Amino acid sequence: MSENSVSISLEFTPNPNTLKFVVNRQFMERGAANFTAAAQTEKSPLAKKLFDIPGVSAVMIGTTFVTITKSVEGDWDVLAEQVPDTIQSHLQTGAPALSAEWAAPASTGNETDIEKKIKEILDNEIRPAVAMDGGDIVFARYDEGVVYLQLQGACSSCPSSIATLKMGVEARLKEIIPEIKEVVQV
Repeated sequence: MSENSVSISLEFTPNPNTLKFVVNRQFMERGAANFTAAAQTEKSPLAKKLFDIPGVSAVMIGTTFVTITKSVEGDWDVLAEQVPDTIQSHLQTGAPALSAEWAAPASTGNETDIEKKIKEILDNEIRPAVAMDGGDIVFARYDEGVVYLQLQGACSSCPSSIATLKMGVEARLKEIIPEIKEVVQV
């Protein structure tokens, strides 16, 4: 395999409607870009192309992977063939997956110590583990002991997402930050 060749491997996720395509390229340093509609893809040429494939209902671009969620009418045989071809042809053009104007939501700078600690635990422990299953968890807010998180990619509609949120994420955050009473999905 030459240094410039694109290698894509398929991985199953806990969500039966989502597949993870691992690529030997880095799309971003950390985090993920989540697109739940074709109209949101103006800052992602790759996501825009992927939404052109019949049956794609959501695209999440992670550090070195793309997670595809299929619609009810989607066909896995079609997606499993067309998604890697689309990713490969896009990357071979040299075009970026995300435009230079794309940026992850920035911190407001007015974070409390608890919010900073929550984000640190999410970034260092939880998000890397969730990314292995083709998903992402994004901090939304913290209010009076309740942590609000947004599940993305494979996690957004996974049958086990509530268990992951309550037994995994909530338990870990409560262990480190006693002020936390509950973790809920937004």
